[in-house]
Amino acid sequence: MPIAVYVLGLGIFTQGTSEFMLSGLLPDMARDLGVSIPDAGLLISAFAIGMVVGAPLLAVATLKWPRRTALVALQAVFIAAHVAGAIAPDYGTVFATRVVSALAYAGFWGVAVAAAVRMVPDAAKSKAVAIVAGGLTLATIVGVPAGTVLSQFAGWRAAFWGVAVLTLISAVAALIATPGGRESAEEPRTVRSELRAMARPQLWLSYAITAFGFGAVIVTFSYLASVLTEESGLPASWVPAVLALFGVGGLIGMTVGGRTAGTRPIPTLYLGLGGLVLASVLLAVFARNTTVTVILVFFLGLTGYLTNPALQSRVFALAPGAPTLTGATNTSAFNVGNTLAPLLGGMAINADFGFASVAWIGAALGAAGLLATLWASHLEHRTRRDERTARDPQSPRRQPAAVDA
Repeated sequence: MPIAVYVLGLGIFTQGTSEFMLSGLLPDMARDLGVSIPDAGLLISAFAIGMVVGAPLLAVATLKWPRRTALVALQAVFIAAHVAGAIAPDYGTVFATRVVSALAYAGFWGVAVAAAVRMVPDAAKSKAVAIVAGGLTLATIVGVPAGTVLSQFAGWRAAFWGVAVLTLISAVAALIATPGGRESAEEPRTVRSELRAMARPQLWLSYAITAFGFGAVIVTFSYLASVLTEESGLPASWVPAVLALFGVGGLIGMTVGGRTAGTRPIPTLYLGLGGLVLASVLLAVFARNTTVTVILVFFLGLTGYLTNPALQSRVFALAPGAPTLTGATNTSAFNVGNTLAPLLGGMAINADFGFASVAWIGAALGAAGLLATLWASHLEHRTRRDERTARDPQSPRRQPAAVDA
């Protein structure tokens, strides 16, 4: 595996830490900025909105750039936004910096995944995507808990400074390790040609599964610190350790999913989404039991990230002629779930259903993802059947009905 693929994973780690670290920072940020916890939770949605818009927009804007140039430039914008966020005087300014950060991060995601799949042969594409996306899992294991601990000792702004420094290191590594020009085997890319390659119903159904599946896990994760302290009675000092446990589950899920996504994507989705629904229901029911809740947090990470490699790599198999826009739009799909799910969770909390209600929303979103996967499986079987019929014109389906004498 080229070293550049691991460098791209590092970039996702540093920026992904920022994407999810607010889960552990929300109580402190709410107090410091003078807003409620659900309002502070909207900062997560603000980041997600920026990614929904930014992924295709930045993919188009950088389509003809050398990929190294795009990767470094996008990280530079991300760094600047985090410096501004660290010194922001009020909630509105922090909100704006989150949107700008997300725009840059979304563009980086799209370019990074497209670059990774171009660097390796077909048989290794799922593994390359899993390595890049694995940076996000590592962020939940190391980055998010570290940000939470740092904020407890030095304030939430210190966590923003930390992300800016780590991303600077990542940008320098990308400048050194990533190929500077277009790969020799790569054909010139245009927006029109990529859009034509994306005109497949199966592809857009896969995007729907992505949105439902990721929304199902992120709605609970976004308010996990509050669930643990307010519902389960866990001391705040233990929250980083439980967040790390979630990340360990995610790493195991990502590893297993990376091995099965290339050959059995639909069964992988069934297993992950089904397990996610079950874990969410149990978490909603047993949220006041500290021990059970902590165990379920691990399984929430395991099942939530088991589907990730399949969701990331399957879209490239469905639309191989659109490597940049396909990956960028999938990033948007992830963040449609990342945008709507915290909003739904905040609405449930504001309606006095309690913090544990977010897990019920996660279960419902996961069930919707299962139904979409069932439909995708049906379409896949129908396509294979039609292809077999086309190859064998004498098959019974193509023969005219017999006419009685």
